[in-house]
Amino acid sequence: MHRFSYTAGMKHEFAALPLDPRAFAQSSGQLSGNESLTRYQRIAQDCQHHGQGAMVAWSARGEMRADHLGHEEIWLHLQADANAPMICQRCLEVVDIALRVDRSFRFVADEETAAAQDDQVAEDLLVLAGEFDLQQLVEDELVLELPLIARHEVCPKQPPVSASDSDFGIAVAGRPNPFAVLAQLMPGKADPEK
Repeated sequence: MHRFSYTAGMKHEFAALPLDPRAFAQSSGQLSGNESLTRYQRIAQDCQHHGQGAMVAWSARGEMRADHLGHEEIWLHLQADANAPMICQRCLEVVDIALRVDRSFRFVADEETAAAQDDQVAEDLLVLAGEFDLQQLVEDELVLELPLIARHEVCPKQPPVSASDSDFGIAVAGRPNPFAVLAQLMPGKADPEK
């Protein structure tokens, strides 16, 4: 299911692939979509049932801005939201991982310019290419939001262990002092607990 809405003055209509970033920004274009998570394969492969039933909502807005010298620059503002149904690595139950993107990008002419400016500017940089895939950018940014390990904050079927639990206290009290054990292994050294 691919649903897109387009907004851009009276003259222009845009598609997410390929997108002309310059024309999109010059006309203050806007695009939005609401799609199945299964379309985003790099995310879906890590999801329960490959993300069936989960949705990705995204929107993009283009803008021209003048830099400090008055030169016009191409900007793209991207927002995306999804709940990825993943497997919690603690309890092995499904956990919905909220993926949220809210980022602005500035386009530069080429890779060399991007490399030269990358460490000097706060914003994210994209290279102005002939054909720009907006949906690929949506997926890239959502992938960056995926956790290294999926887990619930508090697992629904597994209560957290706390220091006040009686079993926890017994386990700690029953353990020998590790330094006492080491001291016994060293020849000619007396046991510090004796």
